[in-house]
Amino acid sequence: MTSIIILIFVIGYLSITLEHPLKLDKTVPALIMASLIWAVLAIGFTNGWFNIINSEGQAFNFLSGGEAAMEGFEGTLLHHLGKTSEILIFLIGAMTIVEIIDLHRGFEVLKSAVHTKSKRKLLWIIGIIAFFLSAIIDNLTATIVLITLLRKLIHKKEDRIWYASLVVIAANAGGAWSPIGDVTTTMLWIAKKITAGGLIEFVVLPSIVCFAIPFLIASYMPAFRGTIEVDAREDKDEEKLLSSKTMLFLGLGMIVSVPVFKTLTHLPPYMGMMLALGVVWLVSEYIHPEEDFSKERRHLYSAHKALSRIEISSILFFLGILMAVAGLEALVYGVMNGEELGTLRYVAEVLQRAIPNQDIVILLLGVLSAVIDNVPLVAASMGMYDMPIDSVLWHFIAYSAGTGGSMLIIGSAAGVAAMGMERIDFIWYLKKITWLAFLGFIAGAGVFLLFERVLFHHT
Repeated sequence: MTSIIILIFVIGYLSITLEHPLKLDKTVPALIMASLIWAVLAIGFTNGWFNIINSEGQAFNFLSGGEAAMEGFEGTLLHHLGKTSEILIFLIGAMTIVEIIDLHRGFEVLKSAVHTKSKRKLLWIIGIIAFFLSAIIDNLTATIVLITLLRKLIHKKEDRIWYASLVVIAANAGGAWSPIGDVTTTMLWIAKKITAGGLIEFVVLPSIVCFAIPFLIASYMPAFRGTIEVDAREDKDEEKLLSSKTMLFLGLGMIVSVPVFKTLTHLPPYMGMMLALGVVWLVSEYIHPEEDFSKERRHLYSAHKALSRIEISSILFFLGILMAVAGLEALVYGVMNGEELGTLRYVAEVLQRAIPNQDIVILLLGVLSAVIDNVPLVAASMGMYDMPIDSVLWHFIAYSAGTGGSMLIIGSAAGVAAMGMERIDFIWYLKKITWLAFLGFIAGAGVFLLFERVLFHHT
């Protein structure tokens, strides 16, 4: 029965990667895969075929535990749904704020700041904005903002997907050195494995290298030679509104306030994002985007319209993939040192025994985070190691899990958002972008290890 669950995951995963040849939206296999994994888990658990493990490491057996074990199973499912929902609510909030800014043509303010027609210059401008913006608002939201901006600057889809793909590399590199830049760094920060200052100090330089090398190579590639074709039909409609600047700065300012809210209240980030959305929505209800603003035109700029424009299929895709991975995490796969371990934790322990060098294990974790969602990988590594706060190990995990995901389009939240927004083909990304992301990842890791292990000998 255990092999059936793994088989469902493998088939579902392949269906997601082959969505274009199959002509099937990736949300479909993700939802089916998650439902089937939990269905097989429930049937197998109640028949005593396998045990379930919760996030605290408690294992439950239905035959010996009965009603209490069933409550443990339901509690585990609810816990994983809760953790997944935190991310989804956060995303819905961020996406809606970005759409409200877009309805008020706030990104025209950014667009008007980009004056270059040179493809190479534009690549660097967009890359640098992505790198720093992702550290402030998080790599996923930064990617959504920048792809929205790219749609306004580049009308040819073939050109735009190159920029969108490199935005993913820059945003992931930028997110890795900030405690609010990536879900995994936030997890490590909340779990008191790293401090904000320690993370920035040790990871910012490797992250810059990870971002700069792919961009340097891409600068000399044919896709970034020449100038951008400007659409002659650009109409007056695209001009800034009276509310453009206000909504842009308010929207981005409220997203930036989320970590401040978290620091002050110690509540999860999605609560701060709900407050941010509420404030932006409130202002959007009363602001006057045009000189002669009438009630009839209010619906054009309303939050209701923004909500109808967000990618719900992307949200459901996250739900499917995260719940499927949670199913693997909850399934007890084997026993080590008398302790029952979930599938992911078991794989991590096997890796640790096969490869004694921790740095190589964490490099592999980075490569693996391109294939498997980096959230459960980091969660598994947090359970594997018992190191003090701001240990080299935690910083290296933050770097590897944060930037390794760029190697595949589905390897990071930013990549999935770009894939959803621009319909980037998995195989196209694999052929054209993966090697660039890999070179950046390895070079950054080399810089990290040089400083930490060779020059300063930190532990």
